[in-house]
Amino acid sequence: MQSFSEKTCVITGAGSGLGREFALLAAKLGMRLVLADVQQDALKQTEASVTALGADVLSHVCDVRRGDEVESLAQAAVKRFGAIHVVFNNAGVGAGGLIWESTQQDWEWVLGVNLWGVIHGVRVFTPLMLASAKADPNFEGHIINTASMAGLLTPPAMGIYNVSKHAVVALTETLYHDLSLIDAPIGVSVLCPYFVPTGISHSDSVRPSDTQATTQPTRSQQISQAMLEKAVSAGKVSAAEVAQITFDAIKAGQFYIYSHPQALGNVERRMQDILQAHNPSDPYEQAPKLREQLRAGLLES
Repeated sequence: MQSFSEKTCVITGAGSGLGREFALLAAKLGMRLVLADVQQDALKQTEASVTALGADVLSHVCDVRRGDEVESLAQAAVKRFGAIHVVFNNAGVGAGGLIWESTQQDWEWVLGVNLWGVIHGVRVFTPLMLASAKADPNFEGHIINTASMAGLLTPPAMGIYNVSKHAVVALTETLYHDLSLIDAPIGVSVLCPYFVPTGISHSDSVRPSDTQATTQPTRSQQISQAMLEKAVSAGKVSAAEVAQITFDAIKAGQFYIYSHPQALGNVERRMQDILQAHNPSDPYEQAPKLREQLRAGLLES
């Protein structure tokens, strides 16, 4: 996709973090914006920021777990702007702890946002983009699904998050192949950021009432939360930098997008384990202090 100006871009999770930075950069590139988030106040703040940059913007409160709400978002976007050219299925939340300690509510919340949000985005927006391509021989589109390096690795005490992001990678790879099969003029990318300073470590603050935990956090969940907050806040690559990397990748037609390509050594080791039928290598091999910190916390009486 070579031109962004005057194209329409839909962004979920636009109220903060990566979504907000995607919106700011898209506005600077002259795009029309459809912004969605479950947090109305944060959404309004992003709307004000991109409006100040001269963008034509539509904001829509949307819980991406709900298919009907994503459909309403799409209907509003088409009614306002017509063709949709770029879709960021970006909304996401984080959760940790030993995998067997996660409750049904934990699973429903994280998979609802991280996986079902992407499923609904693909299910709803892809047919609209295909219809636009059929009507306009010059149509160019692109779909970007936000996964994580946790979609390519399996670090301990991050079970629900790992599962959700691995599923997003598989979904996105399949979408790429399916669109290629029918020669659709729609590019596809999967974004796999590592630790980037965003609000994901405070996801619990926006957890909906229907998925609230009925028990107190376990020790492993508390330790994982503290480690996540520290790792995210210490991230050296900013959300704005990831946004720029992502738009550059869209322009280049690049499928896999990494914020920290230096972390791919761990992915390579995992692939070798799979190919050689080895037991899984330690994902913290390059950062043994993290593993020891996690073990020490869990083994304390």
